Amino acid sequence: MSRSVLDTPVSSTSAPSAASRLARVVAHPATALVGILLVSLNMRASVSAISPLLGDVSTHYGLSATAGGLLTTIPVLMMGSVAPLAARLNRRVGAERVVALALLTLIAGIVVRVLPGAWALFAGSMVLGAGIALLNVTMPGLVKRDFPERAAAMTGVYTTSMIVGATLAAALSVPLEHAFGGWAGSMASWSVLAAFAFLAWLPQLRSAKRPAPAASATTSKVAGLWKHPLAWQLAVFMGIQSLLSYTLIAWLPTILTTQGMARGTAGAVFAVSSLVQIPAAFFIPLTAGRTNNQRVLVALMVGSMATGVAGLLVAPTAAAWVWAILIGVAQGGGFGLAMAMIVLRSGSAQVASQLSGMSQLVGYFIAAAGPVGFGAAHQATGGWALPLGILLACCALGLGAGLGAGRKLVLSS
Repeated sequence: MSRSVLDTPVSSTSAPSAASRLARVVAHPATALVGILLVSLNMRASVSAISPLLGDVSTHYGLSATAGGLLTTIPVLMMGSVAPLAARLNRRVGAERVVALALLTLIAGIVVRVLPGAWALFAGSMVLGAGIALLNVTMPGLVKRDFPERAAAMTGVYTTSMIVGATLAAALSVPLEHAFGGWAGSMASWSVLAAFAFLAWLPQLRSAKRPAPAASATTSKVAGLWKHPLAWQLAVFMGIQSLLSYTLIAWLPTILTTQGMARGTAGAVFAVSSLVQIPAAFFIPLTAGRTNNQRVLVALMVGSMATGVAGLLVAPTAAAWVWAILIGVAQGGGFGLAMAMIVLRSGSAQVASQLSGMSQLVGYFIAAAGPVGFGAAHQATGGWALPLGILLACCALGLGAGLGAGRKLVLSS
């Protein structure tokens, strides 16, 4: 049985129905929190871990710059491609089992990626990207279901944990390479973190119940979602935020060094930009949960990004630290805000899961075009004016979509 999506005003975070409370058994909240934190640490770590090692990996296999770039683009494409499957799996087997499957898939992808042969490098990237996609889609619905009164705050917690995992992976990859005697050992070591997360998730897996056939009326696909303007606004806002974030992660140090900044200084500026993402990813979703209308936050995050990008355009090195901080706040806070609005605009865990699936599918395909398109624009012009101007245009698109997504409405089934 399909159900239509209806707009309803937001007054407070919707509480789960009596049927949904009876249909599941949840482990202790503290155990669930630990599990969510460990799972979310893994949601970007294995992707970020390869970036500092990309030169060594490319040299080892004789990869071109384009082929090397695909190693970071493939997981992003998989995050979008697998999103619809993740939503269906959630309806069929339940969120706990999907998370467990995702972690096992992630472990397999990390291991395959370091097997001998360039084919394994790309195949492993596809597999781990699929595992991350399952987690991307499942976590918003799970948070909405298990922490209905604190959904926005918990969104801030797990998005912050994601960014911490990515930051640690980027910072530790080279030291781990030295410790394990090569890039393969460094990349493989992140399977241990995923294994710990799987073990921590076992209490949730044991307490979960498979969705009963009799409950199919409450777990069926929500109809009309893909035709709803609010759903598209959320998806585009998330996509633009991800595009801006991935593009500047890939190119910010290069922009600074080509403008005369020393590599060491550019690296320090980039590190500061990464670090300020962490508090922003926590506090912006927390603030979003305390208001029914997130338009002001949307304007602040997009404005912060646009100011930082404009600064790189007119005075890239004169105030590089300021631009980096503004960009970092927008990266962490903008992503956290996008994830929080998916939860806040959803009237139920089921809608949250499916809305998350749609947003991931649209958003990550948009995001994947960012680093490649930015590089192509730079190569075509030999400068940064056109690519940075394109990013400013993307900010305008993101502002329009975000103001629509921040309205005082929810999607209810």
